[in-house]
Amino acid sequence: MNGDEHLVRDRLAKLLTDYEPGATDPAAFWGAQFDLGLAWVRFPAGRGGLAVSPSLQGMVDEALREAGAPTNYFRNPLGVGMGAPTIVAYGTAGQQDRWLRPAFTCEEIWCQLFSEPDAGSDLASLSCRAVADEATGDWIVNGQKAWTTLAHRARWGLLMARTDPAAERHHGITYFVLDMTDPGVEVRPIRQLTGDAEFNEVFITDARVPDAHRLGPVNDGWRVAITTLMAERVSIGGAVLPRGGGPIGEAVRIWRARPEEDRDPARRDRLMQLWIDAEATRLTNLRAQQRQHAGIPGPEGSTAKLSFAELNQEIYDFCLELLGPEGMRYDDYTMTQPEEAGWNEREVHKAYLRSRANSIEGGTSEILRNVLAERVLGLPHDPPANR
Repeated sequence: MNGDEHLVRDRLAKLLTDYEPGATDPAAFWGAQFDLGLAWVRFPAGRGGLAVSPSLQGMVDEALREAGAPTNYFRNPLGVGMGAPTIVAYGTAGQQDRWLRPAFTCEEIWCQLFSEPDAGSDLASLSCRAVADEATGDWIVNGQKAWTTLAHRARWGLLMARTDPAAERHHGITYFVLDMTDPGVEVRPIRQLTGDAEFNEVFITDARVPDAHRLGPVNDGWRVAITTLMAERVSIGGAVLPRGGGPIGEAVRIWRARPEEDRDPARRDRLMQLWIDAEATRLTNLRAQQRQHAGIPGPEGSTAKLSFAELNQEIYDFCLELLGPEGMRYDDYTMTQPEEAGWNEREVHKAYLRSRANSIEGGTSEILRNVLAERVLGLPHDPPANR
């Protein structure tokens, strides 16, 4: 056992001894985890990490899961899974000190202000504008964003805005952190198939963003956004569950509860194929997670996201088929604005409806196939739409 591993094990022992998971307020537990450098072990010391090998994060996550520690990911996925890596990669020391800890403790929720009504899959065509106010040094932002997860709870938003309309597509965009409490920010819920309004439209009218809340250079926001997008794909589809856990575990549970006449050989064969696919996806996610922890999220993120979307839908299709007439029942369509992202939905009827969004959010399956074909396999690019 090397020195770094000793350090991580000692910090884990202190965390679990001083802050018993079942008896500690979650925010206090996450704060202690951050302060001990166990939030993201590869991050710099003092900013939620220990500056050690990212491979040790798996040991931390497994130990906390076995101890029954609370998880903050679904409560603040944009802050913990996407915002934090971007802030560490491109933020100043002051920005890191200000934003990382409250994001990890979920005292400040984050959202992602990327997609627009006319700029979803073709994100580089976004039209939200940020204009510099020479008198104050602030940026004045106007525009509309769509499909913004948890915007109704967010304190901060990861914002892409066009700052040079004359520049060619990707080159005139700047990346900001927007204060969602600004009076120029209006959040309107978008109701989904489930009845929930997890997503939102965001209307931005003359909102002010201090230049100190800019991440990366002016007009170079696309490069910053790539870090967020790669982390997003791993975050949405890249959870490393226990073997046989998650949706496939629910399918097996339903299978075992069904009468013998429902468990025919054809359905058994289909269940086994789904289980194999789920295990292959889990192992791919494990590899992607290691690369993300190393700060180099690679093509596995797009692979994991694509596989997650399609496999989730297939598994929940199978679950409802097994349930027969009971699968058509949906008890409550009351509109709610949830506290957490819906990627972890457990009730099978609701999870079936929620899974329809999996092949859209975080990059559509069609776009991800293009990414894998062109950037991973090296196949010829499609002709650009503007040529």
